[in-house]
Formats: sequence, structure tokens, C-alpha cells
Amino acid sequence: MPLALVALAIGAFGIGTTEFVIMGLLPEVAGDFGVSIPTAGFLVTGYALGVMFGAPLMTVLGTKVSRKRMLMLLMGLFIVGNLLSAVAPTFGVMLVGRVVASLAHGAFFGIGSVVAADLVAPDKKAGAIAMMFTGLTVANVVGVPLGTLVGQSVGWRVTFGIVAALGVIGLAGIAKLVPEMPRPQGVRLRHELAAFKNAQVLLAMAMTVLGFGGVFAAITYIAPMMTHVTGFADGSVTWLLVLFGLGMVGGNLVGGKYADRALMPMLYVSLGALAVVLALFTLTAHNKVLAAVTIALIGALGFATVPPLQKRVLDQAHGAPTLASAVNIGAFNLGNALSAWLGGLVIAAGLGYTAPNWVGAVLAAAALVLAFVSAALERRDSAASAVVAEGRPAERPTVVHH
Repeated sequence: MPLALVALAIGAFGIGTTEFVIMGLLPEVAGDFGVSIPTAGFLVTGYALGVMFGAPLMTVLGTKVSRKRMLMLLMGLFIVGNLLSAVAPTFGVMLVGRVVASLAHGAFFGIGSVVAADLVAPDKKAGAIAMMFTGLTVANVVGVPLGTLVGQSVGWRVTFGIVAALGVIGLAGIAKLVPEMPRPQGVRLRHELAAFKNAQVLLAMAMTVLGFGGVFAAITYIAPMMTHVTGFADGSVTWLLVLFGLGMVGGNLVGGKYADRALMPMLYVSLGALAVVLALFTLTAHNKVLAAVTIALIGALGFATVPPLQKRVLDQAHGAPTLASAVNIGAFNLGNALSAWLGGLVIAAGLGYTAPNWVGAVLAAAALVLAFVSAALERRDSAASAVVAEGRPAERPTVVHH
């Protein structure tokens, strides 16, 4: 794999750390600014919304410059946002800093996926995408726990300062290692938008929303589930999330490897197994060992879908993949927001802290159904193309006798 992928992975590590580390630092941030925990939660919501809306916006703006330069500009935006968070005098300023940093998220992964795929041979594209996303998954194993520890020990502002420094390293790596890749000639915004007329692109994005939404339906409420149902101490939630992160790392690498060999079968297996494991989590959540194993499996199976889904979007949006790739990153965040809301609804309805697992299982199963629909449509279109290529009409003409 080219060294340029390491630079992209470092940038992804910083982005993944800043996205998730705030969840472990909400009490400290809320205390410093004198706001409630729910109010501090807007730092999470604001970031997610920034990713959703920033992904297409920044990608459209980036059509005017080369992909390398756009990646550098996005890392610069990421650095500014985290520095603003680190020195914010008021809660409102910190919220602005979070939103500024989030604007880089979707476009970085969207454009970065295209660049990563272009750096390698056609049969290694999904593996290259997985390599870049490894930075995001490792962030959940290393960056988030360490960032939380630093924030709780010496102050949350130091954490965001360190994250900004990671952004500087990523920026330097991209400048040094990523080759100059000019903006494809003839590609205009209308060409990028035309990709959304492709049913396969929309199906892949819907699979992203539902499949990864299934993961976050359970993981969003992992703390109360593990403490109230399983019986873990509050301090155990951190290492349980590390297990989840380790699963993500393994699943991402396996998904990238096998998506290059058999993309759709990889989706069938990962989505189907994810639906089953999420359903079983309702039972395994009552046993500490089984719960820990299940959490790792959810991380592995959930992230095994990421490289194939991202490659699926790139393949189907061929010719103008950049915007579609970035919007698909926003789709992950849409899935997170949707599943967290649905999980909250079933808990509020009195169905218990394990009820979100059933929500996740249904969402993953729905994504699996869409995968089969997508494959069926592809087979139909391939068959129709083969008929035309052989010079035969798709339908036998009606012969009229006089």
C-alpha cells in the first residue's frame, strides 16, 4: 500500500478522535461552562449535523481545486475548529468550533476514499479505502480512551489541543506523501449530481443508513444497558468501548480484504450476521462475558460493511464519484442520529434498556433486504445489456398479418 494512505489514515485518526472523545468529556465541559449535561450534548448533535450538511457543501466547493489541495484545506479547517474548541471562552464559541471541525469530516472521508482508490490497482481499491478508515477505527481503540484520560486528568482543553496537533501531522503528511492529482477534466457539479439518479447509488446509501444505524441503535445506549442490565460498574464502560473499537478495526480490515474479492457476498454475510448478533444481544446482555463478546462482534460486523458500501458507491457513481462518496459518509451520521432517536423511543416506552438491540436488528435486516434488491436489479440490468450486445431486441416484436 502507498505511504500516502498512511497520511490519510493519520487524518482519519484525528477526525475519529475528535468526533467521539467529546462523549467521555461532557461532564467536564458542562461543569466548566456552567451548563447542563443535555445542553452540553449539543456538542455531539451539532457535530453530527455539521457532518451531514458539510459533506456535500464542502465537496461542491472542492470541485474547483485539485483533490490533494482540497484534502489539505479540509485538514486546515479541522485544525482551526479544534483550536477554537480548545481556547473557547464560552459554550457558544466551543459549539462553533465543533461545527467548524465537523465540516471537514464528511468531505475528507469522501474525497479521501476517491484518492485512496485511485492510488492502487483496481483489485485493491476496497483494501485501500479500508486502510484509510483504519485511522478512524484505531481512534476508537487508542485516541478516544487516551483523550478521555487526558481530559479528565489535566483538562479537556488539552485534549482538543492535542487533536489539533494531530491535524497538523495529518496535513504535513498529505502535503508530503499524497501525489498531485488534478481535478478530472470535464467534471462539473451537474455531473456529480447526476450520480444520484442512479438507483444503485441510492440503494447503497440506504444500506449505509440502515446497516450502520443498526450498530448505533445498540451502542448509543451501551452505558445504561451494561450498568443497569448486565451489572458492570460505571468504570467498566470505557474498556467495553475499547472492545467495540477493536472489533471495528478487525471488521474494517476484513471487510476491505474480502470486498475486493466478492463485494455483494461480503455485504450479505456481514449484514445478516449483524442482524442476528443484535437480536441475540437482548439475551447476552444479561451475562458479563457474553455481553463483552457481543459488543466486540457488533463492532466487527458493523464496520465490515463500511469498505464494501463505500466502494459500492464509488463503483456505481463512476465518472463523478466524489460528491456521492462524501454524501455516503453523511449517511453514516444520518444512520447514527436515526437509530439513537428510535432507540430512545423504545426505552421511553418502557421496553427496557435492551430494547434498542431489537431496533438495531430490524434496521440491519432491512439493509440486508436492500442488498438483495440491489443485486437483483444489477442482474436484471446485466441481462438486458447482454441481450442488446448480442444484437437481439429485448422483446420479440409483434407480427401483424394482413
